[in-house]
Amino acid sequence: MGQTESARYRQRTRQNVIDSDGTLILNMGELSDGSLTTLQFAERFDKPYLVIQLEEGSDDVRRTREWLGVNRITTLNVAGPRESKRPGIYQATLAFLDSLA
Repeated sequence: MGQTESARYRQRTRQNVIDSDGTLILNMGELSDGSLTTLQFAERFDKPYLVIQLEEGSDDVRRTREWLGVNRITTLNVAGPRESKRPGIYQATLAFLDSLA
């Protein structure tokens, strides 16, 4: 018997957190189960993380840049819900990441 899809997802999420210098969770609304799992792995492995609610603030780009610098993040894990679960998040995420560049 092989791993379930759920178990593979958790393992991949865990490894992404471990392999990165920090995790940026881009979200809209309540944290999804997957985003919450990512946050919990970051806490468990004492990795820096930042949750940005894309629909909320104009100060988020500055806060994120500051967080990236303070934590000396060179390998960033970006997480968040999928478009099918949060309509509009794909475009909002692209716009946010473009504004960081």
